[in-house]
Amino acid sequence: MISLALMLFLAGLWAGTQNALAGGGSFVTLSALILAGMDPRAANVTSTLALFPGQVATGWAGRSMVTGTPTVSARALVIVSLIGGVLGAILLLETPVSVFARLVPWLVLFATAVYAWGSFRAAPKSDARPKPRWLVIVSQFFIAIYGGYFGGGIGFLMLAALTIAGLPVRSAGATKNVLASVMNASAVLIFAFSSDAHWLPAIIVGAGAMAGGLGGAWALRRMDEKILRAIVVVIGVCLTVGLFLRPI
Repeated sequence: MISLALMLFLAGLWAGTQNALAGGGSFVTLSALILAGMDPRAANVTSTLALFPGQVATGWAGRSMVTGTPTVSARALVIVSLIGGVLGAILLLETPVSVFARLVPWLVLFATAVYAWGSFRAAPKSDARPKPRWLVIVSQFFIAIYGGYFGGGIGFLMLAALTIAGLPVRSAGATKNVLASVMNASAVLIFAFSSDAHWLPAIIVGAGAMAGGLGGAWALRRMDEKILRAIVVVIGVCLTVGLFLRPI
């Protein structure tokens, strides 16, 4: 029991550090919670609950740089993210565990590909041409549904969508952090009442993640971000292969 708690705490510590430095901490916590014996859906729910406080802190810290796109206000993006997050969370809880277990390898594969693309492609540039209001709203709505349902690679999906919609990279980064915390807030409110929520592991992982976030802020200027991103991609690939070869 002690060794399991230590593993979960260290996973949270690593995930919190990883999120502060480069993102992708959910790969670590999802893997650890599955190894701890949870089915994939319960692991996903518990991981979302555990990492949420750190996401709120990150979003709050950068709130002064949050803006809307040229055609859609920040308030509208928040509302769309909230609705999409609720729908994604409900969809997850309505998905039978056996079906979600078969989906997880594909979701992890998709999230790993998105993460690798976002980590190693050329830095995104804002598009001077404003995108239609309906396109920005629809894009964010479906991204939010995915975020409430699974969420892996969600930061890079939003960063790409917001920069294409016309936001500078710095503002897009701060805005996507707030939108991620909003869509996960809606999911957390639903997951909190689910039987899939394992609160003791969530608290242990969450404590590690908060400590890791503080450590990550200190290490931000001292570590090579590309190495950290590469580690996340390796974890994602290994988890994907393992899930395909040994379905849960």
